[in-house]
Amino acid sequence: MRGCSGWTESVPRWRVVVMVAVAAVGVAGCREAVGGEVRYAVPGGDADRGKAAIAMYGCGSCHTIPGIRAANGTVGPPLMMWSRRTYIAGEVPNTPDFLIRWIEMPQAIEPGTAMPNLGVTEGKARDIAAYLYTIR
Repeated sequence: MRGCSGWTESVPRWRVVVMVAVAAVGVAGCREAVGGEVRYAVPGGDADRGKAAIAMYGCGSCHTIPGIRAANGTVGPPLMMWSRRTYIAGEVPNTPDFLIRWIEMPQAIEPGTAMPNLGVTEGKARDIAAYLYTIR
């Protein structure tokens, strides 16, 4: 994981501009402020289906995930307080669009990451993202 200073040196400038633009567009209409806390909605995502998909893909074998039975893995980071996080893998802003893309193809966002591409469909990724944003 790269630190905040200098991370753009290894990423082409056009990619940074595109990431920021996508984040801005992706968040529009998806944020809801509740008691000073921002909550994200994932269009087309269903948290209950996401919970089932997390179990189906075996996410808990690598991550500790609140609310998921036997999800107590220690390979990947624990996903406690997911909705409060600022970044995904220290690479991109924690927004629904980036989270969906990360779940689908983490290697495309951070080549060499320990998180494998699991063949998660966009629909399942939306559902998983919807569940993760319920974790406060």
